Amino acid sequence: MPRVSYSLDTFRGDIFGGITSAVVGLPIALAFGVASGLGAAAGLYGAIAVGFFAAVFGGTRSQISGPTAPTSVAMAVIFTVHADGDLSKALAIAMMAGVIQILLGVLRIGRFISYTPYSVTSGFMSGIGIIIIIIQTLPFLGWAVPTGGPLKAMRAWPEVLGDVNFEAFAIAAATLLVGILWPQQFRKFLPPTLAALVVGTVIGVLWLSNTPVIGDIGAVPRGLPDFGLPALDAGFLASMVQPAITLALLGAIDSLLTSLIADSMTRTQHNPNKELMGQGIGNVAAALSGGLAGAGATPGTVVNLRAGGSTPVSGVLRAAILLALVLGLGPLAEEIPQAVLAGILMKVGWDIIDWRFLTRLLHVQREHLLVMLITLAMTVFLDLVSAVAIGLIAAGMASARQFERLQLDSVVSVPLLDRSFFTGEESPADIDAFSARVGLVALRGSFTVASSSKLITTISMDIRDHEVVILDFSETVYVDDSAALVVEQLVDTAIAQDTEVIVMGLRGSSRRAMESLNVLDRVPEDRFAEDLEEAREIAARLLALSS
Repeated sequence: MPRVSYSLDTFRGDIFGGITSAVVGLPIALAFGVASGLGAAAGLYGAIAVGFFAAVFGGTRSQISGPTAPTSVAMAVIFTVHADGDLSKALAIAMMAGVIQILLGVLRIGRFISYTPYSVTSGFMSGIGIIIIIIQTLPFLGWAVPTGGPLKAMRAWPEVLGDVNFEAFAIAAATLLVGILWPQQFRKFLPPTLAALVVGTVIGVLWLSNTPVIGDIGAVPRGLPDFGLPALDAGFLASMVQPAITLALLGAIDSLLTSLIADSMTRTQHNPNKELMGQGIGNVAAALSGGLAGAGATPGTVVNLRAGGSTPVSGVLRAAILLALVLGLGPLAEEIPQAVLAGILMKVGWDIIDWRFLTRLLHVQREHLLVMLITLAMTVFLDLVSAVAIGLIAAGMASARQFERLQLDSVVSVPLLDRSFFTGEESPADIDAFSARVGLVALRGSFTVASSSKLITTISMDIRDHEVVILDFSETVYVDDSAALVVEQLVDTAIAQDTEVIVMGLRGSSRRAMESLNVLDRVPEDRFAEDLEEAREIAARLLALSS
């Protein structure tokens, strides 16, 4: 392994990165904690626990972790639907999700998550952004955060619009505008989210004080959390597996996508399996301390890198700074209006929507567009598990169609004229100038389940036109079980049509796939050829036997 050098300049960059990402993460942690239903305290403790342990044990050197939009939305669903509003049950599910992430890392499954199609990721992230915006419309107008998800929030709109708290609306609108319009030259000194938090809070405390505040829905922590195992019972354990898997996969995808962004900015390579283990340890620690589950946070990671952070030290310093803020500023945070957090989350939700993809809808391939729209709709109107599952299924079907066309284009089926194929051979009979008693079927490249259904219908007609058919595997790279069984059907079709079969060039993984399933058992041993010359000799002998 290469030696890792750590200099004073690196430490200075990590200090700036830790401070800057802590400043950016404070309002977002508060906002996500409130939005999840677990409270501001859970958001802060989650940012501290996940941020610290993911930095120490994770596999991305410069990544900042904490509560994110996908994990917060998932925890909101878990808290209201699966845990019936019981905090200890919600934390038990989050702890199980952390254990599942650790197992994913131990089993080295991390690298496969990066294969998630972009259309699925885009639809899911855009759906999360839309959910955040829809839910935050209520606190934006002075009402409580709904517990029934976006559909319940939308059903409440008529009542909310008839009784708007205009003071809360003014605070939320001012917060949102500051977050959007904060001058670029000031951003290096004061991030837009923190500036929006300060401006909105000052307006709410000094002028427009008739609005709900964070303290109305739970006290902000004033010290260290009370560590302990969440309450568990045998009946609840079985029901928590499905939401725990959902939360684990969402956090894993979110973290590894952020890791890819960090890699592109630093030109380094993260360790996906180690990253999953670090995130899992962080989520277990967060659950034990009453914190919100989290993942790799893209905004915090980008801010950390731009400020100079380049090692896990910046993530550890960020967690320490947040802990110091919790110990010293807890009572002050209770006076922050809920409308301020709604304004901040409105901006967060807008930024999460994949506008880069949406602005190119007219130029996207139809299959990919359909996958993205299905995933987005399922995310907003159904649930996160179904969204990811159905999105992956739809993406797999779309990819299978593409692979089918590509694989079938690699099949070459040609007749071999006797007068050219048997030139120089002692013909078993007089050669007809226009006769083509031998046909060649070359399977080039890879063949999978995607093309297996069409392969048999495409080639069977050609087989019937010849007395001998040569199945050429000389340029076959890969054959899966489905395609191997289709080869068996081709052999059976040839035998049924009294067509002799010669197998040529079968070797490597293709040979192993065929032999493991015994698909060529009906082909005699003397019908296997290494090359075309040997296949020609076998064909000549077979035709002589049949004449």
